[in-house]
Amino acid sequence: MIHFVGAGCGAPDLITLRGKKHIESADVIIYAGSLVNRELLEYVKKDCALYDSAKMTLEEIISVISDAEAKGLTTVRLHTGDPSLYGAIGEQMVELDRLGIKYDITPGVSAFSGAAASLKAEYTLPDVSQTVIITRAAGRTDVPDSESLRSLAAHGATMVLFLSTGLLDKVTADLIAGGYSPDTPAAIVYKASWKDEKVCRCTVGTLKQTADENGITKTALVAVGGFLKGSLSRSKLYDPSFSTEFREASK
Repeated sequence: MIHFVGAGCGAPDLITLRGKKHIESADVIIYAGSLVNRELLEYVKKDCALYDSAKMTLEEIISVISDAEAKGLTTVRLHTGDPSLYGAIGEQMVELDRLGIKYDITPGVSAFSGAAASLKAEYTLPDVSQTVIITRAAGRTDVPDSESLRSLAAHGATMVLFLSTGLLDKVTADLIAGGYSPDTPAAIVYKASWKDEKVCRCTVGTLKQTADENGITKTALVAVGGFLKGSLSRSKLYDPSFSTEFREASK
């Protein structure tokens, strides 16, 4: 059996109970060595075979999985964060389906959730933003034209950018051209929930300067939007004048 497991955003105790159980019982673990916290490997069995996928191709990964499956072994494919976001699991599942190999998926705490916790912020504030756009800047790998930062910025919603820290000059230019003002609040969260985490608050106009001043070139998220101001209108959820299924409004 193959278990795709989300390792979480960094801190080893943020992995799910199910994910930890799979790691502890695995005979083979293929992990994203450039991103997954190696402290999670302390949970493995003594005789567990470890493979660092940062040094492997898709074909090599599938070969290791196939060999393990033929021997009746249990394999964990350990991805950083949540495997459904920028995890490249789609192509792996296609190959496993083709080979008739069964698998399941254990979700993980995504870095965008970890970043919000580090920022002590709520992405969806009343009267500020009720939409979160998760995206990335176009670099060596393109994005669809309809999903360019410039076009997405026109919504003025909360935006969280993965894989974009090395492109911040372009990010700033596209965000401003799309509608964000240069003084729109922004933040760079480096390695959210790790021991060496950095939280750098800035503006859209100072993203590149802030990253340079803090030596951040990768492994960080960029968050943009009015939610970072901290001011908000009170929600209806706990408003005494608002009736819900469970509570009548005060007279």
